[in-house]
Amino acid sequence: VMKLSAKQLAVSLSLVAIGGGAGLLGSRYLPQSRSYNQFKNVTVALPPEAVINRPVEKSAGGSQRGEMNFIASAVQKTGSAVVRINATRKVANPLSKALKNPLLRRFFGEDEQPFPQERIERGTGSGFILSDDGKLLTNAHVVSDTDTVQVTLKDGRTFEGKVVGVDKITDVAVVKIPADKLPNVKLGSSRNLIPGQWAIAIGNPLGLDNTVTIGIISATDRTSAQVGVPDKRVSFIQTDAAINPGNSGGPLLNSQGEVIGVNTAIRADAQGLGFAIPIETAARIADELFTKGKVQHPFLGIEMVDLTPNKKKQLSQETSLKLKQETGILVRRVTDDSPAKQAGLLPGDIIEKVNNQPVKSSAQVQKLVESSTVGDILQIQVKREGKLQTFKVESGVYPHK
Repeated sequence: VMKLSAKQLAVSLSLVAIGGGAGLLGSRYLPQSRSYNQFKNVTVALPPEAVINRPVEKSAGGSQRGEMNFIASAVQKTGSAVVRINATRKVANPLSKALKNPLLRRFFGEDEQPFPQERIERGTGSGFILSDDGKLLTNAHVVSDTDTVQVTLKDGRTFEGKVVGVDKITDVAVVKIPADKLPNVKLGSSRNLIPGQWAIAIGNPLGLDNTVTIGIISATDRTSAQVGVPDKRVSFIQTDAAINPGNSGGPLLNSQGEVIGVNTAIRADAQGLGFAIPIETAARIADELFTKGKVQHPFLGIEMVDLTPNKKKQLSQETSLKLKQETGILVRRVTDDSPAKQAGLLPGDIIEKVNNQPVKSSAQVQKLVESSTVGDILQIQVKREGKLQTFKVESGVYPHK
């Protein structure tokens, strides 16, 4: 153990600085000041040369010599294409709204307006460059309700970015910056991911630019309901790579440095768990947003549930459905005036196949529907009262609320 004088310790500690910047969690902004317990799996350590009076060995080119493992190699391929996005928006001041209460008006005075009608919120997220002409992909909640954002590249250059399109249903958004010859990412595939494979996240968590975290793929095909965001239509990738506020919109990489997902900090209570939008979904939505400015999602109008013996017992008590099977994909509800209703599907139907493809879970059905196009005819085979029937359902447009 090496003992340091007070002066030596002060000099050593002065070499470490922690940057600020507000982060985004969902659509909520975090305050600029924060305590250390807000950092999830992020630590700061003194470099050895700051504590031990020993020069750092350098290579012949003058750079510090370090081990280039697969993580460092993957980050080197993609890191320069990861950006910081600062968003600013005006929101209604809740204190001003509260003054509409007559009792408060009497307290402050009828003619006084002690609080402004609006207040400015600022937040930080991440994104990555898709093409060398300045097309970026990020999360919708990072840039929603604003037309322009400030985009900072890893090399320090800053641009005013135009928000081209936002799709809140999948939490995907695209931004364009006026630049060319930019570094860009290589897109991989999330279709054949296996739990246990490496996962690398890059972003700006809690304002700490260009942070890299490492973990594994914990699970795939997590439904929106399982993740706790039932208003989204995404089958998420689950990872234990640390994803903190500010990581939202940054890339999730495989061991080759290819983008397999878009990180999203959507649950404040997800200690040790992170979620990412599969890159196939994000890229498809981004392409539609760049070409059309909006996205139309296919819609059938059914509420599904995966049956288990316990779920069957619960539904039998809560509904009038007479269920015989203990497993399968149950159509629990059919929306009025929906494509499914018009085609003849009914509550109590058990879905067996979609377009002649056997299905085992509601998440699989949702994936098949989402990968189709509005207006496509989907053949839905169901078991009704012990008999198989096939219905042709023309997908409609998902109703935006």
